[in-house]
Amino acid sequence: MNTDDNRRRNLGFFFDESVRRLPHKVAIIDLFGGRERQSTYQQLDQRMNAVASMLARLGVRPGDRVAMLIGNRVEFIEFFFGAMRAGAIPLLLNTRLAAHTLEQLIKDASCTFGIFDPSCNREALSIASRIAIRNRMLLDQNQQGLLSYEQEMAVPAPSVPPPPIADNAQAFQPYTSGSTGRPKGAMMTHHGMLWYVAYNQRYWPADENGRGLIALPLFHKNALRGTVKPMLYAGGSFVLMPGYEPRAYLDALARYKCTYSRGVAAVFTMFLQHRDYLKTLDLSNLRSMTIGSAVVTPELLDLVKRALPHIKVEESYGLTEGGSPLRPPIDGRPVPRGSPGAQAPEIELKLLDTQGNETDDEGELAVRCPYVCSGYFNEPEITKAKLHDGWLRTGDLFYKDREGFFYFRSRVDDMFSCGGENVYPKEVENLLFAHPDVVNAVVAPVPHQVKGFAPAAMVMVRAGATITAEDLKTFCLEKGPAYSHPRFIDIVDALPLNGAGKVDRGLIQAKLVAASSPSA
Repeated sequence: MNTDDNRRRNLGFFFDESVRRLPHKVAIIDLFGGRERQSTYQQLDQRMNAVASMLARLGVRPGDRVAMLIGNRVEFIEFFFGAMRAGAIPLLLNTRLAAHTLEQLIKDASCTFGIFDPSCNREALSIASRIAIRNRMLLDQNQQGLLSYEQEMAVPAPSVPPPPIADNAQAFQPYTSGSTGRPKGAMMTHHGMLWYVAYNQRYWPADENGRGLIALPLFHKNALRGTVKPMLYAGGSFVLMPGYEPRAYLDALARYKCTYSRGVAAVFTMFLQHRDYLKTLDLSNLRSMTIGSAVVTPELLDLVKRALPHIKVEESYGLTEGGSPLRPPIDGRPVPRGSPGAQAPEIELKLLDTQGNETDDEGELAVRCPYVCSGYFNEPEITKAKLHDGWLRTGDLFYKDREGFFYFRSRVDDMFSCGGENVYPKEVENLLFAHPDVVNAVVAPVPHQVKGFAPAAMVMVRAGATITAEDLKTFCLEKGPAYSHPRFIDIVDALPLNGAGKVDRGLIQAKLVAASSPSA
């Protein structure tokens, strides 16, 4: 296999054509550190090649796993794709995880190299200092015994020819949590990722004149799959924020004339608290916004649409290890509110009952396509349970209507029985959202002396609202089935978020269980 074939099979070179066509065009505007840094396509390409040369000089070989604990900054992009150009497998680590979890993930993956950004995690420097791996590198700081990123990048090193890539070779390793509650490393392949980039551009093409805005963590699929790869592949650009803050996010949309942005529900819920400020900004370039990666209510979509009536607002559904199998139909049919779409072309789907038998209209969604991960690293039992003959069991329960549109019901392990009745948290959340004073809500089961389990809710209300928990209970009893009304409601100023910017449902359930306990 020649060098050109090796490049075409390597995700690290996926935007070669954009570099060739638009070498001097700005690809990334990085706002890390309160200053603006611009990177052209040519500069990005050169920096990624320098990363590959640096890693090879330091002894990293094709197939080695390299740990990345880096925040939202252009160095993340450089290192991520540059490492793959050398044939290495980057581990995308959640910057919000506890030190002991991060160390365990790095150790379990037998990493030979780690790069650490002290600005993204207060324990990053101490982890780098004590972790037992061959090479440890820091961004921005010099520390005895640790390599410096910029210093090592400046050392002359021979260019690295792209190594041969096998058909099912692993490209990188993001982490996802699920029913086990601990992070699992999904083994994503070069072939699958390259297929998906071209697939997206074929059916839902990104525009080289488009400009995205990223405020969610880069280690999360919402940013990488939804903006970074489509924009670089198409020759577009994106603005990279170090983190999400509602007013700064709105400012960036206006200042940089962004045409679209993607985010989780919490992003949109929070900026809707600044509607008056929103009205002062020129967002005429903004064309679309997509909400996904977690449960999205029809009411939230409607609120965003009312606040920004000139843009297209969509719900999305996707998985770290399985892609986005539900999309707006390519025949142009409108997607009903509450649905992320219908079966995407070239992707196989089926619904399964609790015994694993295929059903017609409701069950656990299973997906098969080249994107699906090849397995979970060092997790043979989980791999066996979730993957069979290329099919991935998503753990998500869906209903499919007669027109072929899918509606999320619950996680398989979220649904619970209340006195013999099945309760789906999303349905109760939708009911709460129907109240005009409710901004956000999460429903979870808590122990109940009579029913076994009963719904409880943590609710965020609009500023200035005087609604009480009892008012909301009454509303739910009047508008929905009695068995599913929340027996306990905690009204809070803000819902806790996890490292990926999603609402932290596990923490919320723990708080609701503690607060609703008779001894509390």
